[in-house]
Amino acid sequence: MSRSKAAHFVAVVCLWFSLYVYIPYQTPYLTGMGVAAGVVGTVIGAYGTMQIVLRVPLGVMADYLGRHCAIISAGVALGGAACVVRVLVPDEQGYLVANVVSGCAASTWISFMVLYCQYYPPDRQQKATSTMIMACNLGMCLAFVFGAALYGFGGMPLLCTAGAIAGFAGLAASAFIRQDGGFSRGDAPSAAAEGALATDATPDADAPAVRRGGMAAVRDLLSVCANRRLVLFSVLALVQQGVQMSTAMSFTTQILQDEGATAGFVGAASVFYMVAAVASAQFASTQRCARRGPRFYVPLVFVLMGAYCVLVPAVGNIYVVFALQALPGMSTGILLSYLTSESMAGVPPEKNSTAMGFFQAVYAVGMSLFPMIVGALAGWSSLGTGYAFLAAASVAGALASGAHYAAEARRLGR
Repeated sequence: MSRSKAAHFVAVVCLWFSLYVYIPYQTPYLTGMGVAAGVVGTVIGAYGTMQIVLRVPLGVMADYLGRHCAIISAGVALGGAACVVRVLVPDEQGYLVANVVSGCAASTWISFMVLYCQYYPPDRQQKATSTMIMACNLGMCLAFVFGAALYGFGGMPLLCTAGAIAGFAGLAASAFIRQDGGFSRGDAPSAAAEGALATDATPDADAPAVRRGGMAAVRDLLSVCANRRLVLFSVLALVQQGVQMSTAMSFTTQILQDEGATAGFVGAASVFYMVAAVASAQFASTQRCARRGPRFYVPLVFVLMGAYCVLVPAVGNIYVVFALQALPGMSTGILLSYLTSESMAGVPPEKNSTAMGFFQAVYAVGMSLFPMIVGALAGWSSLGTGYAFLAAASVAGALASGAHYAAEARRLGR
């Protein structure tokens, strides 16, 4: 691994550590201060809202300017700065501002993904995507482990201080990322990377050709959002992220508590979920996984997520639920990796950031919308009803992806 790749990997781990180290404790911390539930919802929702709003414009800007390193550095710096705000202003106003800043930091994930993929040739894009997903999951996993181990000793101030340190460590690592020198020996640069190198080699040209077109160039970049394949896999990712955020990242912990699990057991279940996510993302980057490919794994993991949503509220056993946490881990590792790489297949290199921004903005809608739907259904009926909705969405994802790959096979005469 080249120094630039290694620095890129470290910066990703630091970014997601800084954005997630406080997450499991944010709601109980604010409610313990007497903050109203509606205000807490606004504070939490600010994080996702900023991503929905910013990701497409940021993707267009990245393609328009042709640079990613500055965006990456800004992202890790903002992640650290948000944690500093939480330490200095530890009330609902401070957390609201901090979550807005954290949402801005998370929006820069576009450039982390697109630039890392430029280190690899077209036939290795799945490996690049899986490696980035693994680094993201590793950062979250380390954040959860750190929080579970040390929250009892120092509370939110300690966790947010650690997040600030991680963010600024990521900023230091980002100084070693090179957009024009990130290829390992033996790696053939992708077309997008070759374009970036050509731009760097001719600074008098000022910018990629797209920059000189003004608003016409922006409209051309945005036209990629009508790409049918991109739209399909973006919607599938909306379902995947919506189910994940509604289950393993939120309501499954409530089910465990309702079944009598201790706080330590709940924390261990969350850590196990993230360990499974890291391991499955690593598996998704291997040739063994590639032999069957997305046509096999995408529908399969959607079906497994549907089974998870049926079983978790029904089994009534905390140890079985603990073991079932491996399934959303597979979703986060294998399924999201494939949905990301499949969405970008066929996208012109000069529009990669805009396409990635669209993809991530669409799935951010699922992250915000699905938990709201599950919460509303739980209030109207029960959590079992909410999980039934998620199971139905997962099965729909399996059917839609299966139909896509079947049609693709017919088209290619397989």
